[in-house]
Parts: sequence; structure tokens; C-alpha cells
Amino acid sequence: MSLQERHFNELRRLVYDHTGISLSESKKELVRRRFSPRLRELGLADFGEYCELISTGANEELTHFVNAITTNLTSFFREPHHFEYLEEQLLPALIERKGTDRKLRIWSAGCSTGEEAYSIAISLQRAIPHIQLWDIKILATDIDTNILAHAKQGIYGAERIEGLSQERSRGWFSKGRGDNASSVKVNSKLQEMIRFKRLNLMSAWPLKKQFDIIFCRNVMIYFDDQTQKSLIERFCDLQAEGSHLFLGHSESLF
Repeated sequence: MSLQERHFNELRRLVYDHTGISLSESKKELVRRRFSPRLRELGLADFGEYCELISTGANEELTHFVNAITTNLTSFFREPHHFEYLEEQLLPALIERKGTDRKLRIWSAGCSTGEEAYSIAISLQRAIPHIQLWDIKILATDIDTNILAHAKQGIYGAERIEGLSQERSRGWFSKGRGDNASSVKVNSKLQEMIRFKRLNLMSAWPLKKQFDIIFCRNVMIYFDDQTQKSLIERFCDLQAEGSHLFLGHSESLF
């Protein structure tokens, strides 16, 4: 199905308005490939009709629209130096600073299929002595409802943990059996630490408590400069004194 320039520009505007993602002119083919299956499912004649549908603000279709355009590339312990710093330096310092206040709040913003949130949970289990005595909550949010459902299940292809150490893979993942032999499931202790919720970073945040650590890695690369600046300021408003914000290696604070 062909995508006319005027429809492409309208879709770019709609994507920006609803997700904050800034699509360059070079993304025309990507947009065509991402949305063509949806047009066929809906029985629409062209992209113009789809633009009209999205513009009406139909909530159900907006969910499909957002899910189709978001990118969900992630892995367990991606950018491993972040988790080394978390385990070896940041968490020991936090434990000492908090003293008897054994409460820790962490946010994985743009959590995708959950690998980052589970990696954080593993790091906490490894680094905090007597962790059962702590009040720890990890909030993991994303705009895509499909990948959040995947994240909540905690089931992954066995190849997803092949690069992990034996201590991590055997200690925190269970191999499936029979028809599920090619899959692994994360330990229930990790799942109990995490609350997965849908949240659009461009909308109002129903968050009031301050966070000790925020991960928002490889998310802002899809936003323009002004949106990135606004997002950083909103993160700062939710950060406790002495807290940390983790960004992707190609992202900056200007």
C-alpha cells in the first residue's frame, strides 16, 4: 500500500502529538511498513482514511497506533557498566546513607519487554544484604500495552539469557520443560518487586512519591531537543536528594 507525502507528514504529526517521538523524513518506509497491516485489518482504502480515524481520537485505535510505531529493542543487563556501577558503588552508598530508613523506590521509564526492570531487580538482590527487611518497589512503565503484557509474564526465549553468567542465569531463571523447553521464566521473587504500568511520558504522570533511582535509557533519542529538556525537568521534580538518573550512552543532559 502506497503512502503519499501528505499522509506521511500527517502521520508524523500524529505520532509526535501522541508519543513525543520525532520521525525524520527518512522514516517514510518504516511508517508505511508499520501501519500497512493495520489498514488491511480495518479494511481502509488508504492512509488518508487512517489519518482521519486517528484524528478523531478513537481510544481503542490510538492504542494500536502507538503500539505500531514504538521500538522495543532491549536485553538483559544492556550497557552492563550501568549495572556494575549500580551494584558496586551506588547501592552500597545508598544503604549507608539511608541508615534505618530501609525504603527504596526505583523507576524504569520506557521499560519495553521488561528486561531492564528484571536486571535492576537482580542487581538489588545481589547487592543488598537482608533484602527481605527492605521496602523496595520498582515501577516499570511503557506506552505499549502489548509489550507490557509480555513483561508481566516474565517469559523469554532461552537465547535471551545466553550471554549472562551462570550465577545470574541459574539463580534467577527457570528453564521450561516439554513444549516450553526453549523458554525461560524469571524468578517469582523478581516479579514481586516490580509493578508494570502503562504510562505515556508525554502525558500527565500520576506519580507523587520521589524516586531514589530513575532509569530512562535509549528512550529520549526518539524525541526532539525541547521534548528531551522538558522530560529531564519532570524527572528532576520526582527525584529525591542525592538520587540518580541513568540515561543511554548516546544521550546527554545538554
